[in-house]
Amino acid sequence: MEFFHDVEVTQSIKDDFYEWLKEAKPPRHLTEEQKAMMEALNLKEVRDLFEQRLKEQQERHDGGNRWIGTGGASPFGHGGFNPAGIRVGGPGKHGMAMQIAARRQFKNFRKDLVLDTRQIGLALKKLRQWGREGSREELDIEATIDATGKNAGEIELIFKPERRNTVKLLLLMDVGGSMTYHSRVCELLFSAAFNSAHFKQFKHYYFHNCPYETLYSDIEMEEGSQTLDVLRELDDSWFVFVVGDAAMSPYELTEVGGAIDYYHQNTEPGILWVKRIKDHFPRSVWLNPEPRSYWQIPSNMIVRKVFPEMFPMTIEGIEEAIAELKRPR
Repeated sequence: MEFFHDVEVTQSIKDDFYEWLKEAKPPRHLTEEQKAMMEALNLKEVRDLFEQRLKEQQERHDGGNRWIGTGGASPFGHGGFNPAGIRVGGPGKHGMAMQIAARRQFKNFRKDLVLDTRQIGLALKKLRQWGREGSREELDIEATIDATGKNAGEIELIFKPERRNTVKLLLLMDVGGSMTYHSRVCELLFSAAFNSAHFKQFKHYYFHNCPYETLYSDIEMEEGSQTLDVLRELDDSWFVFVVGDAAMSPYELTEVGGAIDYYHQNTEPGILWVKRIKDHFPRSVWLNPEPRSYWQIPSNMIVRKVFPEMFPMTIEGIEEAIAELKRPR
């Protein structure tokens, strides 16, 4: 079975594995000392061992430390504990999986929410930058009076372009995984931005954990655009909000093939794509729905080296982010 377009899978997961992993056995009790003694393998070691187990395993296993199973200390399966491994089936528990070998379903954010969006909408109004563009449609009273006076009282009408907001806003949003817990506040921001009349242009895209080579306009249907095409289409005058908790395995950001989806096989490290976005859009900031005390985890620290402009996803945080975006360069 193949989970992503244009990806050739040499060793797929047999249906038997998903059947064996359906109901997890209760996890083994491990002391903190036992957990601390467990060795965290690197990404290549984990992937090589996983491929080997896929070929060798012939039956269900629970509570062990070698096979793909449940409730144990193996790097493969779910419902147990391991400092680094590949989750197969089941829900996340400790947030420590390097990768996930399963098709994951994500949802787009709603754009029709009304309740509680007013405060966010008022905050977004502060992004406005006024300028005059287009045809001369608005009567310039002062210039008309001045011209009429100079014309010995004969009325001369002077027109000027209408005053319009010139801001173009791009919203890049992390969805799924740990961001599921923040769906409500993200939907409020998205609804306020989508329905706002304050922007000259507005675009949005989704990603999961890290914006790699594809940005999704509809992540449920896996419809999107190549990230490089988006960068070519939008110039550096766009304001950008990147919304995400930046919580992931550091391998996603630093390693080729480190993407959370086992079959993705990204050919460039994730942080390179984050840097391309930041370099292309100098007026870009990161909104993090987690409290600041959470921003010390390794993946956050890596992202913040590229995006030092990280703000909490609160009304005050959004206002601080807007002030940063509008700061003279």
